[in-house]
Amino acid sequence: MRSSSGRGLQPNVLNTFDTIVMAVAGSAPAYSIAATTAVLFASVGLAGPAALLYCAIPMLGIVLAFRRLGRIDINAGASYSWVGRTLHPFLGFLSGWALVVSATIFMVAGSLPAGAMTLALFDPSLAESTVLATAVGAGWFLAMLLVVLGGARLTVRAQLLMSGVELAILLFFILAALLHHGAAAAFDWSWLGFSHFDGASGFASGALIATFYYWGWDVTSNLSEETRNSRRTAGLAALVGVGVVFLLFEAFTIAVNVILTAEDIKAGGANVLGALGEAIWPGVGGKLLVVAVLLSTVATLETTLIQVTRSLFAMGRDRSMPAALGTVHRRWNTPWVAVAVVGAVALAMFVASTALGSVGDVLSAAVAAIGLQIAFYYGLAGIAAVVAYRRTLLRSVRDFVLGGAWPLLGALFMLWIFFEALGELSAASTGIGLGGLAIGLVPMIRYWRRGSAYYRPARLDASLARETEESYANSASRHPDYADKSLATDF
Repeated sequence: MRSSSGRGLQPNVLNTFDTIVMAVAGSAPAYSIAATTAVLFASVGLAGPAALLYCAIPMLGIVLAFRRLGRIDINAGASYSWVGRTLHPFLGFLSGWALVVSATIFMVAGSLPAGAMTLALFDPSLAESTVLATAVGAGWFLAMLLVVLGGARLTVRAQLLMSGVELAILLFFILAALLHHGAAAAFDWSWLGFSHFDGASGFASGALIATFYYWGWDVTSNLSEETRNSRRTAGLAALVGVGVVFLLFEAFTIAVNVILTAEDIKAGGANVLGALGEAIWPGVGGKLLVVAVLLSTVATLETTLIQVTRSLFAMGRDRSMPAALGTVHRRWNTPWVAVAVVGAVALAMFVASTALGSVGDVLSAAVAAIGLQIAFYYGLAGIAAVVAYRRTLLRSVRDFVLGGAWPLLGALFMLWIFFEALGELSAASTGIGLGGLAIGLVPMIRYWRRGSAYYRPARLDASLARETEESYANSASRHPDYADKSLATDF
């Protein structure tokens, strides 16, 4: 197999529309609603819409942080590079490692429901078998692994098909839910307030789960080296993507509160959307929404694979992980070694998951554990944005709010729910979440001692980056032959 080491990712593959689709698919609206609504309801009851609302506000701060950092450093590692260059390389490595671990855990947490739903379409009794669900889920995972290996262009084409059908089904059922007479409860504005939370710790638990709902939009940053005009496109797509999924999450969570009783939600578990569809359109609705969830699950497996393989690629390129991970296939322009490693590790986890209990047990523990790691690296990225732009924050009210106050609010919120939720999680979730981060200390210390250049970074400073860009623009105006070339990444 011919390969090339070094940068190698194919530039300008994705346009703005493609990137928006990837951002929406990364958050996986149908999958997130199906997999997490029962967990969210068990944690905060009718306050699910409020948890999603109050998590969306600081989450937008993190989106703004990613957007601004992406303007001054185009890097497939995203927060791994940004945090390392602004706060400390150790924190940067752990930030990237948190994404790698959470994404790898999600390979199992996402694939198991995909397998169960596929079986349920043919025979609901088959879906109860963890072994069968694992086998079929692994099949879906391998299919997406091959798509991602085939390059960004093939990945986008598959994503457009899957996400397009998924969103069409979801929008249809939102309209149908508006016309349906709820059997459980009448809509109450208190669902968007604080009265249903059980104190600060209860709110933190709900917010941690809500963080998992939104997670995935940052795939646009991991694709920045392959995106056209990514200094603008990646951040814009993330903002649009989070806005779209927020509206979908709120609409369906309110519909679940109105139409399904607490017993229905508990019985539905990870198939709560199927129960909602059956209540809205008996006989057909349940299967249609199961199809939407299946497509969403497979689609987000694809975007998660992109995130973890691009992050490992950046680490291999920096020699902060084995250099082979930075190897790129000459024909497909994909980090094929990173793809192969992720595939092997995930398949081993599939085998191990069969001993952990039912699909629901695995999913419940994984959601909370992944939420911890997401809160950790999102929080660090928010602080990194404030530090990188610290010299520009007082230039205008806009710079202060969008570059300082809002990202800082998002960062502090993420770190608060990280520590606040620790006391509320099960031993399994805490062990997976913190243990996964602790494992990262081993490669971090090893490659630091081996002298990786990543641990001697060029500091990321927005004011210096602006001066460089202005200097480049002036040079381009004097030398038109170079005017059509984009400013290179700071890497």
